[in-house]
Amino acid sequence: MSNELIVVSIVEDDEEIRESLELLINSSDGFECLSTFCDCETAIEGLVEDVPDVVLMDIGLPGMSGIEGIKILKQKLPDLDMLVLSIRENDQSVFDALCAGATGYLIKETPPQKILEAIKELKEGGSPMSTQIARMVVGSFKVTTNHTLTQRETEVLSQLCKGMSYKMIADSLFISEETVRRHIKSIYKKLEVHSKSEAVAKAIKEKLV
Repeated sequence: MSNELIVVSIVEDDEEIRESLELLINSSDGFECLSTFCDCETAIEGLVEDVPDVVLMDIGLPGMSGIEGIKILKQKLPDLDMLVLSIRENDQSVFDALCAGATGYLIKETPPQKILEAIKELKEGGSPMSTQIARMVVGSFKVTTNHTLTQRETEVLSQLCKGMSYKMIADSLFISEETVRRHIKSIYKKLEVHSKSEAVAKAIKEKLV
């Protein structure tokens, strides 16, 4: 395991929650809080100047919404991992956040340790979601036959939608990580997407898995 710090920034308008998250990050081994912001407008300017590894992003913010902020940040910083931390857990909010470029989605009731684990999971290639969110997303899937994905690609996409990392998918399907990467490359090409979040969003919207 690497001892490299995971550098985190927080975008949250509730001062108490923002300070609690900052304290959690700075008091945990292997984590450092780089910056905090109370709105997207300020956050976009600050994050572009000083880029963290992960952004914890609220959705319901004054002014520009967190979803719009995610979309703009993804355009400016395509490799930035953004983890939504919100009280909202309805279909449209989850879908909009994933479409905008969020890499994971947690509800604010998530225990502190689980938030730290989710941040680590992001850096390892996963897409962490709260149990309630994952259940809702997976429960909305309906298998369709009018797509070009092979059965194995559909299985890989389904695992990806559950937030699994490449290694977890490989272990689950008893294949190598390299094989998983080949399948995912093929999935991206067939779905005409360029990232994991786009693939998950399209899978949800078109009910591919």
